[in-house]
Amino acid sequence: MSIAGNIVASGKLIRGYAESLSQGIDAHQFARKPTWGLGGQEIDTNHATFCYGHLAIYPARILTLLGKDPAPAAAPIAFEPLFKAGAPCLDDPHGTIYPAMSVVLDAFRRAYDVTLDEVARASDAQLLKETPNESHRKNFPTIGALTGFLLGAHVAMHMGQVSAWRRCMGLRGVM
Repeated sequence: MSIAGNIVASGKLIRGYAESLSQGIDAHQFARKPTWGLGGQEIDTNHATFCYGHLAIYPARILTLLGKDPAPAAAPIAFEPLFKAGAPCLDDPHGTIYPAMSVVLDAFRRAYDVTLDEVARASDAQLLKETPNESHRKNFPTIGALTGFLLGAHVAMHMGQVSAWRRCMGLRGVM
């Protein structure tokens, strides 16, 4: 199996898990932080909106690394300041901070589906090229290593957050 085949197999598995975790969430809860105790103290954790929105900004970057047009996988421009690495995850009780659940999930789904299809067509030579960003190169020496992380482990890390958030919000786990 090619490098791309290995990346895509893992990416499709975690994409399916992300889809399962998105089911059964009320749109009004999607950008809410859970609370606990009699005083309703907020639990400082990423909510589902933040996780899916954050993940939606990375597929276009993968396409750029592969020399492809990133536009088909690009998240809406408003996503970057809200969901970039280091941006705070805020409780949004009135739905005025973050885009609607449908917008976030549509962006996530489209970005990953387009990108998984493009990665499937990538050659081993493309994926074995050196990662152009020097700061990323230390951990991910090749474009394939970085792509594998962004389509697999990165998504899995944030889906673990969504899984825990679901339970805090009174929703059942999925598998």
